[in-house]
Amino acid sequence: MSPEQEQSFDEFVSGRYAALRRTGYLLCGDWHLAEDLAQTTLVKLYARWNRLRDPESAAGYARTTLVRTYIDTRRLRRSHELPSPDLPEPPATGPRAAAPADPARRLALLAALAQVSPAYRAALVLRFWEDQSVEATAAALRQSPGTVKSNTSRGLAQLRVILGDSLLEIAAS
Repeated sequence: MSPEQEQSFDEFVSGRYAALRRTGYLLCGDWHLAEDLAQTTLVKLYARWNRLRDPESAAGYARTTLVRTYIDTRRLRRSHELPSPDLPEPPATGPRAAAPADPARRLALLAALAQVSPAYRAALVLRFWEDQSVEATAAALRQSPGTVKSNTSRGLAQLRVILGDSLLEIAAS
């Protein structure tokens, strides 16, 4: 890789690592696994960096790689890994970091998200956290837009069942 490409990759990593790690956390529910996902994604991206036709599309390529890596690891380890009951680290600071309006609600939602099946969770994270369109989510997941809509709907339904009345209780308090 040329020195210019190395520099552009370094700039990409410094600008996007935190976002990749946050997305990884929302997918897997564990900050350490999220860091592993982000690092694996960057290793894969580094291997292809000199072949990217449009460096501006690197963020989308990285996000797609992150989601696919997550789904692949869940397929391989589904039988012996369990979500951790530990509290997540505090949110990062910066322009994208928002102060949580209600910590109890946030924890309840994150715990519920950890129980949603991986395919549905990937659709929910990309659609609502990453604010991706149906088409962009479909491209990232290699699914049709109809499948994304269906998975999003089913994921939201799973969240409603998991949360039940607990979210209403939190909102009332």
